[in-house]
Amino acid sequence: MNSAPDLLPLVRLLQLASPALPVGAYTYSQGLEWVVESGVVVRETDAAAWIGDLLEWSVARFEAPLLASQLVAWSRGDLGEVARLNADFLASRETAELRAETVQMGWSLVRLLAELDAFAALPGWRARLLAVDTPCFPTAWSAAAAAWQVPADQALAAYLWAWAENQVMAAVKAVPLGQSAGQRLLAALGERIPALVEHALQLPEARWSNYTPGLAIASSRHETQYTRLFRS
Repeated sequence: MNSAPDLLPLVRLLQLASPALPVGAYTYSQGLEWVVESGVVVRETDAAAWIGDLLEWSVARFEAPLLASQLVAWSRGDLGEVARLNADFLASRETAELRAETVQMGWSLVRLLAELDAFAALPGWRARLLAVDTPCFPTAWSAAAAAWQVPADQALAAYLWAWAENQVMAAVKAVPLGQSAGQRLLAALGERIPALVEHALQLPEARWSNYTPGLAIASSRHETQYTRLFRS
């Protein structure tokens, strides 16, 4: 029978993936607001296609394997590799909004973790995280997951789930969709996550890709959208 302390990494992961994490994720739509405004996404099936494609062809093929590599680097204390991957992620942001989003959320999470005893009291972790120049969100998130000894597959699943949940909640507000539609979307997206995690953990860096020109166009257009609910 497992003892209660064995559940602590899971509990920490639930906290890290919670919508209540005060990093401002709910204020961003990552271009979704513009595709709603432009008429590309007008119903539940459209939202499922848009979010599902971004999940599979961008987040799961670039952010997720990068996050997995950062987990390894943090666990090994390889700050040079952490910095390299952080710089790669920042360089991959194709618009000012997408870059500002990950920098703001990364900064907010670093500030939270630096003041949170559950993280800062662990030997060396606070100093290592604060040493990263312009930490993006995956860098700060992976630092917490590594420090809390969250297994890599669980960490990636939670990260993808949190991203999908935020996108669905943005769709619920912007399309708009009902809460039941939102839950249907989450159920369908969640069913895809285990296979995406398995693929991300095996994907070599040479095959990482976030080639999603539709997202880049949507984000660029959103920067000058006349009325907006979201920051990206």
